[in-house]
Amino acid sequence: NTWNKNSCGSLTGYRQRKSSQRYMKMKDELTELVPSLRKFAYSLTGNMHDADDLLQNTLERLLSKPLPEQVTLMAWAFRVCRNCWIDEYRAKKVRTNATDALSYETQSANSNTDLDDAVTQTITLKQVSSAMDELPCEQRETLSLVAVQGMSYADASEVLQVPTGTIMSRLARARAKISNLLNGQNEVLS
Repeated sequence: NTWNKNSCGSLTGYRQRKSSQRYMKMKDELTELVPSLRKFAYSLTGNMHDADDLLQNTLERLLSKPLPEQVTLMAWAFRVCRNCWIDEYRAKKVRTNATDALSYETQSANSNTDLDDAVTQTITLKQVSSAMDELPCEQRETLSLVAVQGMSYADASEVLQVPTGTIMSRLARARAKISNLLNGQNEVLS
């Protein structure tokens, strides 16, 4: 039995089927990662609209390029999301700063009118989100991956391409700063 084009199909056809199978497997795995990527995108951008845009850009990049060798899809997907955010952040820096300033002014005005209600409330998601916005980018990314996404230190280390010890120290500094910011807010409200 010798291999021939007619009995076994062409080598090109085999490669195309194999490539198509890998693509479909990657799409299925990406579908499972979408909720986690969306949360990560939200933690980076701070609002759902921008997070959805970032998620779409991330998925477009992921589907347009093959998975690099020796890299897990999860680590690669989060890294691509982070890189897309950095690209967008740099492109929108001036506009984002202006929007953040306006949002902060609006939030401050609202908190002054509802001061009595704020005294009786516990720490809210908005306060945590605001405190996370105060963190340096590296700490916010690390806290989001470990605390929000539930990644191990090793996985976060792979995504951010830094040593595990760096992940642990960034996480410790982020948690301390969040705690200080939230305790400071509670003291002001009490």
